[in-house]
Amino acid sequence: MSTVAEQLRHGREARNLSVEQVAEITKIRTDHLRALEEGQYDLFAAPVYIRGFVRTYATLLKLEVEPLMKTLEQELGRTDRFAEPPSLSSAPKGVVDTVTLQLSKVDWHKGLTVLSVLVVLALAVLAFLLWRHYHTADPLKGLEPGVYHKSDRSGETLPVPNPAPRR
Repeated sequence: MSTVAEQLRHGREARNLSVEQVAEITKIRTDHLRALEEGQYDLFAAPVYIRGFVRTYATLLKLEVEPLMKTLEQELGRTDRFAEPPSLSSAPKGVVDTVTLQLSKVDWHKGLTVLSVLVVLALAVLAFLLWRHYHTADPLKGLEPGVYHKSDRSGETLPVPNPAPRR
Protein backbone atom coordinates (compact mmCIF):
# COMPACT_ATOMS: atom_id res chain seq x y z
CA MET A 1 0.00 0.00 0.00
CA SER A 2 1.39 3.40 -0.91
CA THR A 3 1.71 6.18 1.63
CA VAL A 4 -0.48 9.26 1.74
CA ALA A 5 2.42 11.34 0.44
CA GLU A 6 2.88 9.07 -2.59
CA GLN A 7 -0.85 9.02 -3.34
CA LEU A 8 -1.03 12.82 -3.23
CA ARG A 9 2.03 13.28 -5.42
CA HIS A 10 0.83 10.67 -7.98
CA GLY A 11 -2.65 12.23 -8.01
CA ARG A 12 -1.23 15.70 -8.66
CA GLU A 13 1.10 14.42 -11.39
CA ALA A 14 -1.76 12.45 -13.01
CA ARG A 15 -3.75 15.70 -13.30
CA ASN A 16 -0.70 17.56 -14.66
CA LEU A 17 -0.81 20.16 -11.90
CA SER A 18 2.19 21.91 -10.40
CA VAL A 19 2.55 22.48 -6.67
CA GLU A 20 2.09 26.21 -7.28
CA GLN A 21 -1.19 25.64 -9.15
CA VAL A 22 -2.49 23.43 -6.34
CA ALA A 23 -1.43 26.07 -3.79
CA GLU A 24 -3.32 28.75 -5.71
CA ILE A 25 -6.48 26.64 -5.98
CA THR A 26 -6.51 25.27 -2.41
CA LYS A 27 -4.98 28.32 -0.68
CA ILE A 28 -2.52 25.96 1.05
CA ARG A 29 1.06 27.22 1.17
CA THR A 30 3.49 25.53 -1.21
CA ASP A 31 5.86 24.51 1.58
CA HIS A 32 2.97 22.73 3.30
CA LEU A 33 2.01 20.97 0.07
CA ARG A 34 5.60 19.84 -0.47
CA ALA A 35 5.78 18.63 3.14
CA LEU A 36 2.59 16.62 2.63
CA GLU A 37 3.94 15.08 -0.59
CA GLU A 38 7.19 14.17 1.19
CA GLY A 39 5.47 12.83 4.32
CA GLN A 40 7.21 15.37 6.57
CA TYR A 41 4.48 15.99 9.09
CA ASP A 42 6.75 17.60 11.69
CA LEU A 43 6.39 20.92 9.87
CA PHE A 44 2.79 21.18 11.09
CA ALA A 45 1.82 22.44 14.53
CA ALA A 46 -1.00 19.96 15.10
CA PRO A 47 -2.52 16.93 13.36
CA VAL A 48 -5.73 18.84 12.72
CA TYR A 49 -3.88 20.92 10.11
CA ILE A 50 -2.50 17.82 8.45
CA ARG A 51 -5.94 16.21 8.29
CA GLY A 52 -7.56 19.34 6.90
CA PHE A 53 -4.89 19.93 4.27
CA VAL A 54 -4.89 16.28 3.17
CA ARG A 55 -8.69 16.26 2.93
CA THR A 56 -8.68 19.47 0.85
CA TYR A 57 -5.83 18.26 -1.34
CA ALA A 58 -7.42 14.83 -1.91
CA THR A 59 -10.78 16.41 -2.77
CA LEU A 60 -9.11 18.62 -5.36
CA LEU A 61 -7.33 15.62 -6.88
CA LYS A 62 -10.60 13.62 -6.81
CA LEU A 63 -9.03 10.87 -4.71
CA GLU A 64 -11.08 8.71 -2.36
CA VAL A 65 -10.92 10.75 0.83
CA GLU A 66 -12.00 8.25 3.51
CA PRO A 67 -9.46 5.49 2.74
CA LEU A 68 -6.79 8.17 2.44
CA MET A 69 -7.73 9.60 5.84
CA LYS A 70 -7.58 6.13 7.44
CA THR A 71 -4.10 5.64 6.00
CA LEU A 72 -3.12 9.09 7.28
CA GLU A 73 -4.34 8.19 10.80
CA GLN A 74 -2.19 5.06 10.73
CA GLU A 75 0.83 7.05 9.59
CA LEU A 76 0.29 9.72 12.24
CA GLY A 77 -0.11 7.01 14.88
CA ARG A 78 3.39 5.74 14.07
CA THR A 79 4.98 9.14 14.64
CA ASP A 80 6.19 10.13 18.10
CA ARG A 81 4.83 13.65 17.89
CA PHE A 82 1.28 12.93 16.74
CA ALA A 83 0.62 9.50 18.28
CA GLU A 84 -1.35 11.05 21.17
CA PRO A 85 -3.66 14.06 21.09
CA PRO A 86 -1.88 17.21 22.23
CA SER A 87 -2.54 18.64 25.66
CA LEU A 88 -4.50 21.87 25.66
CA SER A 89 -2.08 23.41 28.15
CA SER A 90 1.60 22.96 28.76
CA ALA A 91 1.18 22.99 32.55
CA PRO A 92 1.01 19.65 34.36
CA LYS A 93 -2.40 18.60 35.58
CA GLY A 94 -2.97 19.05 39.30
CA VAL A 95 -5.63 18.22 41.84
CA VAL A 96 -7.69 21.28 40.94
CA ASP A 97 -7.74 20.24 37.27
CA THR A 98 -8.90 16.75 38.17
CA VAL A 99 -11.62 18.01 40.52
CA THR A 100 -12.78 20.57 37.97
CA LEU A 101 -12.98 17.89 35.29
CA GLN A 102 -15.05 15.61 37.53
CA LEU A 103 -17.36 18.48 38.52
CA SER A 104 -17.90 19.32 34.86
CA LYS A 105 -19.21 15.77 34.31
CA VAL A 106 -21.89 16.09 37.01
CA ASP A 107 -25.49 16.44 35.86
CA TRP A 108 -26.24 19.57 37.89
CA HIS A 109 -29.95 19.55 37.06
CA LYS A 110 -30.43 16.30 38.98
CA GLY A 111 -27.80 17.16 41.57
CA LEU A 112 -29.37 20.50 42.45
CA THR A 113 -32.81 18.92 42.70
CA VAL A 114 -31.54 16.31 45.15
CA LEU A 115 -29.59 18.94 47.08
CA SER A 116 -32.68 21.18 47.30
CA VAL A 117 -34.80 18.32 48.66
CA LEU A 118 -32.13 17.49 51.25
CA VAL A 119 -31.89 21.13 52.37
CA VAL A 120 -35.68 21.38 52.74
CA LEU A 121 -35.76 18.15 54.78
CA ALA A 122 -32.91 19.36 57.00
CA LEU A 123 -34.70 22.67 57.60
CA ALA A 124 -37.94 20.84 58.44
CA VAL A 125 -36.16 18.61 60.98
CA LEU A 126 -34.41 21.64 62.49
CA ALA A 127 -37.71 23.54 62.74
CA PHE A 128 -39.38 20.57 64.45
CA LEU A 129 -36.54 20.20 66.96
CA LEU A 130 -36.60 23.91 67.79
CA TRP A 131 -40.39 23.88 68.16
CA ARG A 132 -40.29 20.84 70.47
CA HIS A 133 -37.51 22.36 72.56
CA TYR A 134 -39.41 25.64 72.89
CA HIS A 135 -42.66 23.99 73.96
CA THR A 136 -41.13 21.53 76.43
CA ALA A 137 -38.74 23.97 78.09
CA ASP A 138 -39.46 25.36 81.58
CA PRO A 139 -40.44 29.02 80.98
CA LEU A 140 -39.08 30.13 84.34
CA LYS A 141 -35.76 28.35 84.01
CA GLY A 142 -33.85 31.56 83.35
CA LEU A 143 -34.84 33.21 86.64
CA GLU A 144 -32.38 33.58 89.47
CA PRO A 145 -32.47 30.82 92.11
CA GLY A 146 -33.56 33.25 94.87
CA VAL A 147 -36.71 34.20 93.03
CA TYR A 148 -37.87 30.84 91.82
CA HIS A 149 -37.59 27.40 93.36
CA LYS A 150 -38.61 24.49 91.31
CA SER A 151 -41.30 22.53 93.07
CA ASP A 152 -40.55 18.94 93.86
CA ARG A 153 -44.21 18.13 94.15
CA SER A 154 -46.13 16.80 91.26
CA GLY A 155 -48.92 19.33 91.70
CA GLU A 156 -51.52 16.86 92.96
CA THR A 157 -51.97 18.72 96.22
CA LEU A 158 -51.71 22.36 96.84
CA PRO A 159 -50.16 23.75 100.00
CA VAL A 160 -52.49 25.11 102.65
CA PRO A 161 -52.45 28.87 102.62
CA ASN A 162 -51.21 30.70 105.67
CA PRO A 163 -53.97 32.28 107.71
CA ALA A 164 -54.43 35.95 107.15
CA PRO A 165 -52.98 38.12 109.92
CA ARG A 166 -55.47 39.52 112.42
CA ARG A 167 -56.08 43.15 112.80
